[in-house]
Amino acid sequence: MRGSKEGAEWATKAAVEIRALADAGSAEAAALLSGILLDYFDESALPLAVTYARVSAESGNPAGQRTYGYMLVEGIGVEQDPVAAAELFRAAAKGGDIYAAFNLAQKTDDAGESLRLLERAAGQGLVEAGAILSDRLSTVDRDEEALSWYLWAAERGHTGAMYAAGCWYRDGFGTEPDPVQSVRWYFVMFDHGDGNGIHDAIQLAKAVAMTENQIREAGHLAGLPAAAESLISVVQGKRPPNSGL
Repeated sequence: MRGSKEGAEWATKAAVEIRALADAGSAEAAALLSGILLDYFDESALPLAVTYARVSAESGNPAGQRTYGYMLVEGIGVEQDPVAAAELFRAAAKGGDIYAAFNLAQKTDDAGESLRLLERAAGQGLVEAGAILSDRLSTVDRDEEALSWYLWAAERGHTGAMYAAGCWYRDGFGTEPDPVQSVRWYFVMFDHGDGNGIHDAIQLAKAVAMTENQIREAGHLAGLPAAAESLISVVQGKRPPNSGL
């Protein structure tokens, strides 16, 4: 609803109601109000957003600590202070805030801590954390684990993870090369509005001489049989490669 008239009306109404709770001492309401003021209001509301975030953080509310830490990292309404921000993210993460754990994982210099935090955030359902966890695991040669997290994130709609899964199955990272699974994920990626893998699918199908049955199996696994038929037509020269699927 951001940028819409309905969103503005909702934000104004919600802010009035939530502010009453925040002013009555609710740290949770103060954190929520700060987020609404940041997301839905112009810069004139920034000082108020900072005030409520700080109050919530100082009361020990994890969402407030994370929000105020974000302000400190980015210098939103306050002077940048990455050290203080990391402390707030750590406190919020200990309090159970998975977004704070995710933020801290990208700020800490401790590689082991970063992996633990990302795994924790992903384990609680934060898809972006699973994708980044995969990247980090691949850098320390834990390829099978990395692929499993790429697949986890891909199954939850992360197109970057879909592309990674397609490429890893193509090249045999963390598994044996599997062109069917590779093309499957390129298809799914395309179905999610990202066509960057289709050229890879065409190249792979030609390079390894995939059979029609293999391509159709990839389409079946992706739930996209029409995409498989289109790829077969391209590979057989019945349709130009740049025509799209």
